[in-house]
Amino acid sequence: MEEQVVLGVLAITLGVVVGVLLFVPFVALSYRRRGGFGFGRFVLWGSALVYVMAVWTYTLLPLPDPDAIRCAGVNIDVTAIADEIRGAVARRGSAAAGDPAMLQVLLNVLLFVPLGFFVRVLGGRGVGTALLVGVALSGFVELTQLSGVWGLYPCAYRVFDVDDLLTNTLGAVLGSVLALAVPARHRGSPRLADADRPRPVTGGRRLLGMVCDALAAWVLNLSMVVTVQLALYLLGADAAVRDGSAASVVGSAVPIVVWLIVVLATGGTVGDHVVQLRFEGGPLPVGLARLLRFAGGIGGYLLLAAVPGVWGFVASVFAALSVILALTTRGHRGLPGLLSGQRLTDARQADDPDAAPPGGTPRPGR
Repeated sequence: MEEQVVLGVLAITLGVVVGVLLFVPFVALSYRRRGGFGFGRFVLWGSALVYVMAVWTYTLLPLPDPDAIRCAGVNIDVTAIADEIRGAVARRGSAAAGDPAMLQVLLNVLLFVPLGFFVRVLGGRGVGTALLVGVALSGFVELTQLSGVWGLYPCAYRVFDVDDLLTNTLGAVLGSVLALAVPARHRGSPRLADADRPRPVTGGRRLLGMVCDALAAWVLNLSMVVTVQLALYLLGADAAVRDGSAASVVGSAVPIVVWLIVVLATGGTVGDHVVQLRFEGGPLPVGLARLLRFAGGIGGYLLLAAVPGVWGFVASVFAALSVILALTTRGHRGLPGLLSGQRLTDARQADDPDAAPPGGTPRPGR
C-alpha cells in the first residue's frame, strides 16, 4: 500500500512539473482559441496530464535492481482472460468481483477509462479514436515491459500480457461512452467563433499575465543555468569555473535581455501577449514609454532580483507592490501604466482608442 501511495505522489509531482512548463503556452492557446482562460478546463487538462504520468508510474515503476532481476514470461493467449473470469465465477459465485483474478481484470479496465473520457471531452473524438489510442498506449507500455525498458534491462521484468492490452482497450472504449454524459458544447477544443472579440481588462486577467511573465522568466533562467553548467562540464572547465556563479549570471541576464527586447520591439511583455493585453497612448515618446513600461514591470523585478544581498528583499517588495497596483489602479494598468502614462486595453480591440467595445459605451476623450 505504501508503494502505491509513493507512486501516486510521484505521478502528481511529475504532472505538476510538466504542467508548470506548459502553463504559459496553454494560456496563450486558450486565449486564441477560446477568447480567455477557463479555470475548469485548465483543471481538466491538468488532470489528464497527471493521469498520463500515473499510467507510466503504475505500469513501469518501481524499476528493479539490475542484479536482482528475474526475467518474466509472456502471455499471448487471448482466451486466457475468459478462463480467468470463469474460474473466478466458479470459485466465488456472486462475489466473483472480489476474486484476485477478477479484480486484476477490473482494475486493468478501470485504469484506461479516464483515457477514453479525456479523448472525447478534451479531444472531441469518439469511440473509434478512443479504441485506437487505447491500443497504442497500452501496446507501448506492454512493449516497453517486454523489451526490458527498451534495452535498459537484459529481459522483461514484468509479464507481457495480451489480456492487459484487451482490458485496457475496453476501458478506453467505456470511458468514451461514459463521456457522452458531458454536454456536447463542453466536448472538444474547437476555436470559438467569438474568440477574437475583445474582453474586459479585469484584475484577474492582469495578474494572470504577470504570472505568465514570472513563470516564463523562471523557466528561461533555469534553462540557461542548466545549459551553461552542462556546457562547462562537457568542455572540461575547471571546478572553480563550474561552481555555478557563471551559470547564475547568464541565467539572470538572459531573461532581462529577452524581455527588454520584446518590450522595446512590441510595447508589451511576454505575459501581455499571452493574455492579449496592450499598453497604448500616453504623453511620452514611444521608446521612452516602453522602457518605463519594462522598468515598472517584470524588467524591474528581474533587475532587482539579479543583484545579490538585500536587493532580493527589495525585489519581493517590488513584486508585492506591483500586484497591489495592478488590482487597484484605474483600468488595472498598474505600475507600468503609472510610469509610462499609458492605458491598458485588450489587444484585440480596434486601433481607434475612442472606439466603443462591443456592447459598451465610448471612452471619454484623452
